[in-house]
Amino acid sequence: MTRTGAKAAIAWLASVAPNPAACRAEWERDPRGVALLPAGRLWDVLIVPGGLGHPTLDVLTRLVSRPGPVLAGFGDARMGYFVPPGTAARWVGTGIRGVGRGAWIVVPRPGATVGGARWIIPPDGSGVLTDATLLELALHEAAAAMRGGPGGVR
Repeated sequence: MTRTGAKAAIAWLASVAPNPAACRAEWERDPRGVALLPAGRLWDVLIVPGGLGHPTLDVLTRLVSRPGPVLAGFGDARMGYFVPPGTAARWVGTGIRGVGRGAWIVVPRPGATVGGARWIIPPDGSGVLTDATLLELALHEAAAAMRGGPGGVR
């Protein structure tokens, strides 16, 4: 990630913080720090088990040139896909947790790995998010491939 890209990503993420300037300053002071940011303003996050999340990302990157930001946490046991606000409230997929309005998420500074949390696809500051419909299709295709079902070889 370029320095300019990192600054834009930091500004975009921090814009949802209760005090964006303080959030940016904290990340500048401690690049290995994290911020607790509210979901539901610019983005929601769908948290997918890592075993399904990685194959899903493989499918997604075949469908679009660049999906929205994706976080991985705690040994890649979970992956968080940043999706449009409101998605978490409408999501009905089993085994996938939605983080939306009224919830908060721990976010490392773009370009950093902190306490096991890291960006697989960091935000670029443009506000690009993963389309929830494409994510759902990618989840289905990845799950089918894992089971050796249609479209999947085992």
